[in-house]
Formats: sequence, structure tokens, C-alpha cells
Amino acid sequence: MSPDRRLLFVHAHPDDETLFTGGTIARYTADPDTEVTVVTCTLGEEGEVIPPELAELAPDRGDQLGGYRIRELDAALDALGGPRHRYLGGAGRWRDSGMVLTGHGTRAGLPPELPARALAGPEGFGVQLAQLLDIIDEVRPQVLVSYASDGTYGHPDHIRAHELTAAAAAARPDVVAKLYYAVRSTELQDAGLAELHEALDGDTGRTGLRWPEPDEHPGHDPAEVTTRVDVEKFHDERIAAMRAHATQIDVRSGSGWTAYAMSNRIAQPLLGTEEFVLEGAAPGTVETDLFEGVETP
Repeated sequence: MSPDRRLLFVHAHPDDETLFTGGTIARYTADPDTEVTVVTCTLGEEGEVIPPELAELAPDRGDQLGGYRIRELDAALDALGGPRHRYLGGAGRWRDSGMVLTGHGTRAGLPPELPARALAGPEGFGVQLAQLLDIIDEVRPQVLVSYASDGTYGHPDHIRAHELTAAAAAARPDVVAKLYYAVRSTELQDAGLAELHEALDGDTGRTGLRWPEPDEHPGHDPAEVTTRVDVEKFHDERIAAMRAHATQIDVRSGSGWTAYAMSNRIAQPLLGTEEFVLEGAAPGTVETDLFEGVETP
């Protein structure tokens, strides 16, 4: 029998589930009354590769990264407790659209040319929505989670995942009670960097990573955050999941501190809280549980 509470995450690429919502996935997967399902829309074929020994997987070389990231995702989900998993339309149906960096820091935009089968391609939306609705009809989640409308940092696949999830929630109001957008506020990021700086005794070079410049990591308006989930106790699970995504995430740690970076080598702190914005929330909404107010059988 299906658990009373059902939660579905819609992510663009392998590793996004860990970076944005890994602690929340682990927390609810550990709850026997909650069924957690993760949807991954692409194989992340256009990602950059961090370890030199895996460089031939890259899209401009062997173009085998997508297949390798299936293995990474399997290991990461196992580390997070083993939630259920689906690829949108099946593994490899939609390809990573890629991105170009625009403006300051890590902000991204749509590349001038899209690969064949790109998730963000204008012709695919209707088919993709039908595929996501098929999963929702099967899982029947009361709660959906994806990204905010800006895709957190502008990646076109994150924006498409947001659009699909919002449209799916609107199409199934009898199933979906709550729609959340995973965000990271400037306030939380700044506090995390300050704590990491203190743990390093001010010697940021100990991380082996580049310390971020002001406003280099896009952050969400803290006033819009409605829901903060405490994931501190799932620190080890999140670290293991990040390490599983070795082509994409570089994890560094020492006595009393942990930092990580993507291929840009810009240090980020591992935060003990994950933040969300509840779609349509009343002003002043403050939550600590994604299922707050959800009626279950």
C-alpha cells in the first residue's frame, strides 16, 4: 500500500536533486509515512567534467557523460535513502540544453544553438507536460517541488522544469495540494559563508577553492521564503550524495568544515537548512514542514 503522504521533486539534471533538495529528500525518504519520488528531466549531457581522468566523457570529446551520470545519480539517490526515481519520458528522451554564462557570477542563459532533443526546445513542452502528468497520475503526490521561475540562476532547463511543474500542478488541482519552489536566500548564503569563514579561521585558502566575490552566487529574496526545512542531521547523507556526483561536484572538508564547488571552483558552504517558496502562500506564511496543512487519509 502507498504511504499516506507523497512528495514529488522535478529536477533538470542529475546532481540538482542533491544540490538543491538533497537534505529534504533524505529527511522525507527516512519517514515511513512518506513516499518520495524524484523526476530527472535529462542526463546532464552538456555538463563540464571536473576530474581530469574523466575528461573524455565531455560532450565536445567522447560525448559519453550522460550515460556516466546515470550511474552517479543512482549512487546519489542511494546515499539519500533510496527514493523512487523516474526519468521524464525515459532515460535519454530529453537532452541537456546546455547554457552560456551571462553577466556577473554564475548567472546563465540560453545558448544560441540548442542540441537535438533539448529539454528547453520550444517544440517539446506539450509532450513533456503529458509525460510529467503521467507520472503525477501514477504517483498522486500531494506536494510538488521544483525551481523558482528564474531557475535559480537562469539555466534554461531549470526554467523549463519550473514551467512544466507549475503547469502540471495547475492541471491536477484534485491531486496536488501544494507547489513549492526550492530557493536559496541571500541571507542564508551569507550566513553560511560567514560560518565557513570562521571555521577556517579566516584562511579561505585551506579549502583549495576560490572564495566567492560579493553577489557571485545568485540568491533569492529572503522575504519571499515561506518554508525552511532543517536538514542538519542528514549532513553525512548529503556529503555522500555530492561525492557520488564526482564529475560535477568537488567536495572539500576538514576539521569542523565542509565546502563544495562546481567546475568553476567557487566555494559554497553546505547549509543545514533548505529553503522553499510556497506558491500562492498567504502573506506571513512560516513553515518547517512541506506537508503542513495537507490532509491525508
